[in-house]
Amino acid sequence: MKNKWKIGFFLLLGINLLFAIIILSLAMAPSNEKEISKLKSPIGEQVSFHVKSNKYDLNRLINHYLKEEAAGSSIDYRVILGDEVELYGTLPFFSEKLNLKLTFEPKAQKNGDLVLAQQSMSVGKLNLPISYVLNFISENYKLPKGVDIRPNDHLVYIHMQQLKLKSNLKIKADKFDLKKDDITFTILVPVK
Repeated sequence: MKNKWKIGFFLLLGINLLFAIIILSLAMAPSNEKEISKLKSPIGEQVSFHVKSNKYDLNRLINHYLKEEAAGSSIDYRVILGDEVELYGTLPFFSEKLNLKLTFEPKAQKNGDLVLAQQSMSVGKLNLPISYVLNFISENYKLPKGVDIRPNDHLVYIHMQQLKLKSNLKIKADKFDLKKDDITFTILVPVK
């Protein structure tokens, strides 16, 4: 009888050892999945996010940005997005202030920049040449870096990625259809 218990004990010990060896070898073996570091590391120096907006929210953002950029300027202006881009401002003229209104048709470029083609303009009730007014604005308004006024072409070219934003974010305009309220951007966030 002692032999049966001895054999049973060693058989049970062998089964437990075999089970422990199998568990340890499975735990120590490399997994079939790709390494996490390879999956999570960005390919470039920036990560992109696609954002859809509307005219109301974009109005608030643009005017907040312009207010910060034009701080200390004697010329007051704001932008309103309706069916087209409208720029309203006042110009000091001797002791009076002249009201200025310019309207533009926006178009997103393939490179992510935005072109505002001049549609109409008025300074008070004066009808001045568009190129003259755009030239006056470029010389007298404090414009954000990346905004290029081209008086001879009757347009404003906005280099979206040159706009100075917090945390070095960059923006590309994908769609800018105000009539359909279809405005989409790509936001590029630096990761290096």
